Amino acid sequence: MLYHIVALAAGFLLDLLFGDPRWLYHPVCLIGNLIAALEKIIRKIFPKSEKGELAGGFLEVLLVCALCLGIPGVVMYILYRVLPPAGFLLETFWCYQLLAAKSLKQESMRVYDRLKNGTIEEARHAVSMIVGRDTNSLTEEGVTKAAVETVAENSSDGVIAPMIYMALGGVPLMFLYKGINTMDSMLGYKNDRYLYFGRCAAKLDDAANYIPARISGWLMVAAAFLSGLDGKNAWKIYRRDRRNHASPNSAQTESACAGALGVQLAGNAYYFGKLYEKPSIGDMGRPVEPEDIPRANRLMYAAAFLSLVLCVLAGTAAAMIF
Repeated sequence: MLYHIVALAAGFLLDLLFGDPRWLYHPVCLIGNLIAALEKIIRKIFPKSEKGELAGGFLEVLLVCALCLGIPGVVMYILYRVLPPAGFLLETFWCYQLLAAKSLKQESMRVYDRLKNGTIEEARHAVSMIVGRDTNSLTEEGVTKAAVETVAENSSDGVIAPMIYMALGGVPLMFLYKGINTMDSMLGYKNDRYLYFGRCAAKLDDAANYIPARISGWLMVAAAFLSGLDGKNAWKIYRRDRRNHASPNSAQTESACAGALGVQLAGNAYYFGKLYEKPSIGDMGRPVEPEDIPRANRLMYAAAFLSLVLCVLAGTAAAMIF
């Protein structure tokens, strides 16, 4: 287990330094291609009925989880048995690739740059790269809110939750989590195509994120105190609004972030041309402004560092005990 913890710390440092270079093929792209290919095959096999799509979606989840856990697990087992230094280096590299702190900051700061130095059309395009909602008619405030919400939610999904799974079971468990998370991103929609086929993927993602999302919310509240933001209000809004979302997990970090910034997030949004009514998170203390994007990133980085400390301490203690 100590190898996993050192690899986690090294991988996190590499992510902070290098992010995700565009020339380097990302394993999540491979997982996404796997999900898409399996979906095509499974849809040809199962009938286009409610039961058929539920069964097909369950099989998709089963296969993706087995491959995402099994392939890295076998590779790491062999390397650590035959050549431990190579196993450690590969685990560090994969951990680095599967963390998304710097890329999350870079992509959201592209939105900030277009808001400050470009046109609203350019800002809408930039934010469309990191959100699932329709962006064509978003105002400057709407674009900013979307970027801030993405940083807040992905602080858990893209940074803290993968770190927790890495600390628990090494990079194979981290790959399993990313497989589950990617399936939800691709299949977990409540539209005609995925209402039944994607249900199992969405429910599994809710389960996999249940505890990490709450840990992330607590860490974000603590991070607000450490990063010069309003920690007291972060705790207040977190306690009040952490359930204000259709997802059992998304509002955990969004509520802490809204409180730390002193703004109101969430609310109604359009997806695939259809309006979805959603409750707001936070108080309307002031309008959301572009400067809230770098503030949200500062909060995300502080929470990520706290998560690393927590994982390293817990992992080291477990290694000493067991």
